[in-house]
Amino acid sequence: MIDAPDTTSTRPYLIRALYEWCTDNGFTPYLAVSVDDSVQVPREYVKDGEIVLNISFDATSSLQLGNDFIEFKGRFAGTAREIMVPVSQVIAIYARENGQGMAFPLGPPRGDKATALSSINLVSVREGAQAKAPEVKVIQLASVESERRNNEPNDEPDPPRSSTTGPRPTLKRVK
Repeated sequence: MIDAPDTTSTRPYLIRALYEWCTDNGFTPYLAVSVDDSVQVPREYVKDGEIVLNISFDATSSLQLGNDFIEFKGRFAGTAREIMVPVSQVIAIYARENGQGMAFPLGPPRGDKATALSSINLVSVREGAQAKAPEVKVIQLASVESERRNNEPNDEPDPPRSSTTGPRPTLKRVK
């Protein structure tokens, strides 16, 4: 493996790609953020040190998905607020309607090779390959309803549901 200390994290690129995928498919992109002193969000909406933000075109103004920060103006209870989130604090980006997206580990913000590698949730390894790769934890995003359906035997697929019915998608860590 080539040591590339000057490389940037893949996280901002993956966030932008998944944001584009959500909008191209008519989904609502949600951003899950771990809140600390570097995150500028309305603290009254933070729960257990985390906040979920709707970053869709309709919910934001002046959205900038940069390499270091995600910045936009959003309304909370009718009040406009300036939001600024360091990319390193993003836990996940996913579609509200189906829970599909990607989760990221929290870690050093930029240039850390291990962080860049572990932020990729799909790893392809050829059988019999002896290469030593860093351990990557895969985190699956799934809605509670889809997990319930997967645990119950059923020959017929469920009919499509509208995005306004049923429980909201949740993040589930799979180890």
